[in-house]
Amino acid sequence: MQAYTYEEKEKYIEFITQSPVFDFMQSPEWAYFKSDNWKNELIVVKDENGNIKGTMSLLIRKIPFFRSTIMYSPRGPVCDLHDYDTLRELLSRAKELSKKYKSYVLKLDTDTPRSDTEFINLARKLGFRLQDSSKNFEGIQPRFVYRLNIKGKTEEELLMSFHHKTRYNIRLAARKGVEVKVASREDIPEFYRVYRETSIRDRFVPRVMEYFERMYDCIGPGHLRIFLAYYNGRVIAGTIAILYGKKCWYLYGGSSNEHRNVMPNYLLQWEMIKWALENGCEIYDFRGVSGDMDENNPLYGLYRFKKGFNGELVELVGELDYVFNPFVYFAVEKGMKLFKAARTALYNFRRKLHPAGDDKTGSSNDSE
Repeated sequence: MQAYTYEEKEKYIEFITQSPVFDFMQSPEWAYFKSDNWKNELIVVKDENGNIKGTMSLLIRKIPFFRSTIMYSPRGPVCDLHDYDTLRELLSRAKELSKKYKSYVLKLDTDTPRSDTEFINLARKLGFRLQDSSKNFEGIQPRFVYRLNIKGKTEEELLMSFHHKTRYNIRLAARKGVEVKVASREDIPEFYRVYRETSIRDRFVPRVMEYFERMYDCIGPGHLRIFLAYYNGRVIAGTIAILYGKKCWYLYGGSSNEHRNVMPNYLLQWEMIKWALENGCEIYDFRGVSGDMDENNPLYGLYRFKKGFNGELVELVGELDYVFNPFVYFAVEKGMKLFKAARTALYNFRRKLHPAGDDKTGSSNDSE
């Protein structure tokens, strides 16, 4: 974990949270959370007056079978992405660190739209390779996200902007007696129970419960909240959200196989949106959706659920790789593609054997 003085940390947080490309994964708390199996290094670039003009929080981890490491800046860097000199200096500092850690690649997946061709051209000029073909969560972070602009809106204005069926389901949940409560650390097993049910129903590999306990210890309760939906005194759904600066992100969710007809997931999202509003947020980020809008896509239900809140589908740039060691890069990337292809084939095979519905409203987002 990167060491800070109090003053340095305050200035760093002030800088990153004012940036339109800031994401919680560039925060000190996220670096601390990941420090159980990642080394953290923070690069800070300042102008001639000593003011911060660019930062990049790096996560560094060893690669199995190679005497090398991967250097990854989740949703980084944070700076004016059209400032070539700052980008070049950030990269130069990363190159120095790559020698120390024997890194084979620097991976970025900055929070900027695919339409920002000026940034893409600058990144290519610096030597980055663009990986922008993923549509269904193939990358480290989702390349397609769904976001709701809540700046200056009231609860009533937002509610009335939702699709009429989404409004109906929010009100139905409340009318049926669903109650949403903010959970404590002691309630994590209850969240995990419904999250685990969802992983079985939707066929994804779940995190272990200790992952969420550590997340709460490192980020909550100041920046992280667990919301639980109760029906007849029993938890039937739960979500995790992170609020940092002027943005709020929906991170994980799960729902029981029982009582899904009382629509707890809609009310949970509404309560998280209201939390974001209360704290002056401008963006509520539902995070990942598929970029494949075919209604036959098994992930389409996730998009349909989020679309009901009348936000915006955003296609991001994708992963940017700066290669330090071409041999290791080729071997690792090739191996990962084979692994993901095998995993997808196995998933599709299991799906044919045991067809499931397309209701993905309880599926988890994920973050590295």
